[in-house]
Amino acid sequence: MKYNATITGWGEDALGFLEDKDMNFMVIFNENAPEELAEISVLHTIAELTEEPKVGDILILCSKVYNITAVGDEAKQTLRQLGHCTLSFKGGSEPERPGCIMLEGEPFTAADVKKGGTIEIY
Repeated sequence: MKYNATITGWGEDALGFLEDKDMNFMVIFNENAPEELAEISVLHTIAELTEEPKVGDILILCSKVYNITAVGDEAKQTLRQLGHCTLSFKGGSEPERPGCIMLEGEPFTAADVKKGGTIEIY
């Protein structure tokens, strides 16, 4: 396992990105995120990233399984330092932004986000 964090809450505006089909992403951050970033983020326990995520890895989010199809250069560093990146559910072989991890799998909706749910990378 490369990463294992537990969702502790989310900001008021965090789940709206999932409901917009053109966006279809979720911002994650350690639970000690600054207030202005916490408002748009799904917050989780501080966890150690033991190895960088890469294409072909598996990400499990609240028991749903996703293939990692692309990883932005910034996502590797910010996930390690701040527990922060953007999880995009659009798939694709190129990250949309440097801080994105692109995921492919079943749809993920705001209703799937649960306190106590996990963010795991294998």
